[in-house]
Amino acid sequence: MIPKTPFEGDRWDHQLLDHASRFYRNGWVVGTSGNLSIRPPGEGIRITASGRHKGALGIGDLLSVDSEGRVFPETLSRPSAEIALHLAIYRQIRDVGAVYHVHTVESNLVSLWATNGELHLPPLEMLKGLGISGNCLPPPLPVFENDPDVSRIAQQVDEYLGRKEGLRLPGFLIHLHGLTVWGRTPEEAFKHVELFDFLFRFQVMSKSVGKGS
Repeated sequence: MIPKTPFEGDRWDHQLLDHASRFYRNGWVVGTSGNLSIRPPGEGIRITASGRHKGALGIGDLLSVDSEGRVFPETLSRPSAEIALHLAIYRQIRDVGAVYHVHTVESNLVSLWATNGELHLPPLEMLKGLGISGNCLPPPLPVFENDPDVSRIAQQVDEYLGRKEGLRLPGFLIHLHGLTVWGRTPEEAFKHVELFDFLFRFQVMSKSVGKGS
């Protein structure tokens, strides 16, 4: 259990805003794409509002929502259209404190190489940061088909996470739609985005020099 302090929620809010800005500078959430949420210990979920530029977010762009995605207090702003993905993760994994969804070029490219809904990652040292020891064969990364109705993707994510079978990576891809990761804290979720990005870039560059499978 992560210790709670009176200012924990405020600190996490500002970390999310900082991470959103850094993602934007990296070109991972261009325009108004991407969405980020947090669930500080002992508090509810806060998620980025729909249609907000991630390079210029403020505290007012974070909406508080309940476990069904209802905003409180009521406002004209709407939460991200992909809130159902976040809620599925929070529902199934109790210690998750942050969920980040980004649209990197490489995450879209490697999704094309999935077979039977799975992408096999290269056995690189970076996997240790995702909880995979050097003695373990990395589990495949799930790749879900894109769907204009995000709730249908979320249902598949819910079912996948609900199986609780064996070792699992802290993230998944949506075909030609980007990467979603989670972590116990905003810092851990940010780290997971960086690590997945490194692995994906390695795969793409390996293909470009004729070394990929």
